[in-house]
Amino acid sequence: MTTHSVEKIGGTSMAATAPLFDNVLIAGREGADLYNRIFVVSAYAGMTDLLLEHKKSGAPGVYARFVADDDHDGWRLAMDAVRKAMQERNATMFARSESLGEADAFVNRRIDAVHDCLGDLARLRAHGRFCLKEQLITVRELLAGLGEAHSAHTTALLLRDRGVNAKFVDLTLWDQSDMQELDARIQNALGDIDFSTTMPIVTGYAGCREGMVQRYARGYSEMTFSRIAVLTGAREAIIHKEFHLSSADPRLVGVDKARKIGRTNYDVADQLANLGMEAIHPGAGRGLRQTDIPLRVRNTFDREDGGTLICGNYVSDTPRVEIVTGIRTMQALQFFEQDMVGVKGYDAAILEALTRHRVWIVSKCSNANTITHYLSADAAAVARVIADLQQRYPDAAISAQPVAMVSAIGSDISRPGLIPDALKALDEAGVDMVAMQQQIRNVDIQFIVNCDDFDAAVRALHKALVESDRDSNRGRKAA
Repeated sequence: MTTHSVEKIGGTSMAATAPLFDNVLIAGREGADLYNRIFVVSAYAGMTDLLLEHKKSGAPGVYARFVADDDHDGWRLAMDAVRKAMQERNATMFARSESLGEADAFVNRRIDAVHDCLGDLARLRAHGRFCLKEQLITVRELLAGLGEAHSAHTTALLLRDRGVNAKFVDLTLWDQSDMQELDARIQNALGDIDFSTTMPIVTGYAGCREGMVQRYARGYSEMTFSRIAVLTGAREAIIHKEFHLSSADPRLVGVDKARKIGRTNYDVADQLANLGMEAIHPGAGRGLRQTDIPLRVRNTFDREDGGTLICGNYVSDTPRVEIVTGIRTMQALQFFEQDMVGVKGYDAAILEALTRHRVWIVSKCSNANTITHYLSADAAAVARVIADLQQRYPDAAISAQPVAMVSAIGSDISRPGLIPDALKALDEAGVDMVAMQQQIRNVDIQFIVNCDDFDAAVRALHKALVESDRDSNRGRKAA
C-alpha cells in the first residue's frame, strides 16, 4: 500500500521560511513521522523574475537582457543582481555560519558557470555570422533551473541543520550530458531513495529532452510535481499556497463572505486554470486525474486546516455554484464575414493565427456569420492577429475590444433559476452584460461585462449565487 505523499511548495510560501518549517516541512513532527513525504520546491518568490523576466510587468531579467543585447553589460549586471538576491536570501535563513558558507558557495559555483556559458555565447554572437536562436532556448532553460536549484539546496541544508535526513535532489541537468525524457530523469533520481527514512527535496525545474520552460512556461514545477506523484504512486498530491482556495477573492467580496472550498473536482480545477486562477496547471492535473491520485490545496499559513480536496469523481450533492472568479481584462476578437454561412475553413484559419502569435484562448462562440474569441492577451498581440487575418480575408470585418469575464463555476451548477438569479443580480448592481455563455456540462457560466464592471459583477454574482444559496453548506458526496 502506498504511504507517501508528494508535496509542492509555491514561491511565496518558500519565501516565508519560518511559517514554512513550522506549518509544512516539520509542523511538529518527529522521527518517522517526518518522512514518507517528497517535496518539490519552486524558486523563492521573485527569483525567476530576476532570471528570466518579470511575470506581470515584463521587466527584463538576465534572459531578456541577454536576448536584447542592447547593452553589452546588461545581462552581466542582471546576473550580479541574481547573485546578490540569492546570497541576501541565504543570509536571512541560516543561523550556522558553516551552512551559510556552504549555501553561498553553491550559489557562486552555479552562477559563475552560467556566467561563463553566456559569456562564450556573447563572444560567438559578436562575430555576426552566427545565429543563436536555438541556443537561446537552451539559455532560458538553463537560467530557469538556477532558481529551483538554489531553493532546493538551501531547504535541504536548513532541514539538515534541524536534524532531518533531507536529500537535495537536483533534476536541473546541471552536469549531465544525456538528454533524457522527464519520466526517466525522475525515476533515475528517486529510484534509490528510501522515502521512509529520507526526505527528498526536489527541484521544481527538471532538465529534459522536452524542454520544461519551452513546453510549460512558468507552470513547469507543477508538471514535475505531478509526474513524481504519478511515477511513485503517491497516496496524495499536495500543493502548498499562500491562500485558501475560496469561493471568491476575499479582497473583493470580503473576508467574512468568501468561503473556503472544502471539496471539488478536476473539472473545476481546469476551469480555474483556464482563467488564470490556477489550482494546478491543467497538464499536471491530467496525470493525477488519470491515475486517481487526489490533489489537496493547502494554505501554508493555516497549519490546522485540511485545505481543499480535489478528486476526479466528486460532485456536490446539491447543484450549486462553488466559485465566482474571472479575468479583469481580456480581448474579444470578433470576426464577421457575410459569406461564412455553410463555408468551412474560417475557424481553422483563425485558430492558426492565434496559435502562431501564442495567444491564449479562454472561450469562443459563433453563429451563422460571426466567430468571437475571448482572449487572454494584450491589445498589441491581438492587433497582430487581426492584421494577419485581414490580409487573408480582406472583405471580413475584424475587430477587437477590451472586456472582462466573470465565471460562476461548480462541479454541478444545474440548479433551477440560476441564470435568472444571476441576471437579476447583475441588473440590480448596474452591470451591463455584453454576452453570456453556458456549456452543456453545467460546470461554468461565463458572463462578459465591461472591464470597469468586473469588481461589481464578482460581488453581485457571489452574493446571489454563493452567499444567498441556502444549500451551500449541505453535505457533499462522491459520484
